[in-house]
Amino acid sequence: MGCLMIPPTDDIKNWMHLFRWIVKLIRDEYEVDEAKLTRTAVLETDCGLVIEDVEKVMLITAQSFSIRFPPGTLDEVVRLEELCLLASWLKGLYKKPDFLSEGYALQCVAMNPGCQ
Repeated sequence: MGCLMIPPTDDIKNWMHLFRWIVKLIRDEYEVDEAKLTRTAVLETDCGLVIEDVEKVMLITAQSFSIRFPPGTLDEVVRLEELCLLASWLKGLYKKPDFLSEGYALQCVAMNPGCQ
C-alpha cells in the first residue's frame, strides 16, 4: 500500500453516496474484495481490517468531509453501514442513527455543526 487513492468527494450528496465512497476507499486502500463490503459487514472480521485500519479509514473520512469523530467511536461502530450512517449524520446528510448511545450522540453534535 503506497500512495493513497482517496476517492473524490464532490458528488457526495446523500448517505448512499458516502457509503459508496467509503467502500471504494476500503477496497482500494486495503485491497478488500468489494463483495465483502456489504452494509452488514463487520469492519474487523468480515472486512478483514484491524483496529488501526479502521482508525485510518475514520481519519481519512474525517479529513475528506471536514467532520470529527468523538473519542469512543469504535465502541459505537461495528459494521460498515454504522460507520457510513454516522459519517453521513456528522456531515448533515442523514438523520441521527438509532444505534448511537445518547452521551456519544451529544459529543457528536458538540463537535460537528452539520449534524442535527
